[in-house]
Amino acid sequence: MATILVTGACGLIGEHVVSGLLKKGNTVIGVDTKESEYNAGKENYIFREAAPSEQGKYGEIFDEFQFDYVVHLACTVDNDFGPVVEKQQMELSASCDKFLYKLALGKDIKKFILLSSTQVYKTPDSREPVREDDPLKPVSNYGKLKLAAESAFANDVRKSKTMIACVMRVPGVYSLHFTDHLMSRITDPKDKTIFVLRTGEYGFHLCCIHNISDFIIGFLRQADGANYTGVYNVADSSLAMASEIITFMKEHHRLGPVLQKSSISISLKDRLFGSSEEKTNFRYLDMATMDKSFMFDTTKASRICPFRWNINNTK
Repeated sequence: MATILVTGACGLIGEHVVSGLLKKGNTVIGVDTKESEYNAGKENYIFREAAPSEQGKYGEIFDEFQFDYVVHLACTVDNDFGPVVEKQQMELSASCDKFLYKLALGKDIKKFILLSSTQVYKTPDSREPVREDDPLKPVSNYGKLKLAAESAFANDVRKSKTMIACVMRVPGVYSLHFTDHLMSRITDPKDKTIFVLRTGEYGFHLCCIHNISDFIIGFLRQADGANYTGVYNVADSSLAMASEIITFMKEHHRLGPVLQKSSISISLKDRLFGSSEEKTNFRYLDMATMDKSFMFDTTKASRICPFRWNINNTK
């Protein structure tokens, strides 16, 4: 079994990834700003405290352990950051990018996985699935933050002839109990009312948190050879329909009144320039694109992981 460093190990995503790696018999060194109880005390789990900007502490961690793999989840929303990403968060992420990849290269890490976001993509003009090589043009601060992290990662790892490097582009995550992204898809950003357009026959491509864990486990176990280095879209195998989200929330959580709308109104300003909240709030619902039902092509990632989890069987 392997020894794996997981940054951002005590956030929502990190906790589930660490748990999955431990169940497979790996030794996991989790790093975050403070420890959570989720994996505390589990066999083969070691926690070290360090903020993403603390280069000295990370240097000590790399000297203390001999890592086989690194899974970099820090500086992500639903992990270290909340849904609002502003200049301070962008600068924190950039400070981590300056040294973490170089530390990994200096220690000859075999595989390195960076968690990124589908918000790096340009908004699609059609309903064709978005592929990994499609145009990149992030609108949100979070999309810009993750694209900068990807660029820094690519610039450093191309110097290595042996490291297998993976960038995971993931849309909003959810689980049975974490439903913020699901709720944001049925909440009007203007007046915060819960609504559905017509009968909810449109959907959103999201990612069950357990699909992330499965993909990471599969990649670390299966990906051997330089041809595995690259970008992967990691998401559910199908859309979560608006009607399904409402049914899910009613069955498992409390949901207030749902307004049924036959159409939506968007101001001319928002149509032309977008909303200022869209740039900072990761979960902002763009009403102009909400019923486009576009997907991210997961064909490449599906060779590693079947993406068996969805809104109907999440746990």
